[in-house]
Amino acid sequence: MICGPRISNADAQAILLRMDPHLLRTFVAVVEHRSFSAAAQDLGYTQSAVSQHIATLEADLGTRLVGRRPVAATEAGRRLLEHARPLLLRLDAARADLARLRDVRPARLAVDCGPAALTPHGPGRWPGSGRPCPASPSPSGSAAGRPCCGRC
Repeated sequence: MICGPRISNADAQAILLRMDPHLLRTFVAVVEHRSFSAAAQDLGYTQSAVSQHIATLEADLGTRLVGRRPVAATEAGRRLLEHARPLLLRLDAARADLARLRDVRPARLAVDCGPAALTPHGPGRWPGSGRPCPASPSPSGSAAGRPCCGRC
């Protein structure tokens, strides 16, 4: 556990809402690789761009996040890292969820059936004919007047 001055949840949320996810992703890569060059290669940026991202993030937060020699997270950087990874995972999940929603194509279902399937039938009548169901025997053995068995 890292001890230090506490900030309110509202202040923390305000800070995180202003934070650029690209800068945060660059920060995480630098700390994980322990190298600006390796992070740049992994992210597809130039080393100069990575340095600028870190400098911008540090200026925005008003504190140094990464020590330069050796490259390692400062105490403030370690604190930010605790929040950065879950935030980036949530952003990736939100992006994937919205992409799935966007990629859903409306489907059309066609149903082909004969007229008998569309005709309502009363109890004891063979669907579509108005006659008693021939497959449903009565207690006396005859089918007359029995409800349709559903196998017709």
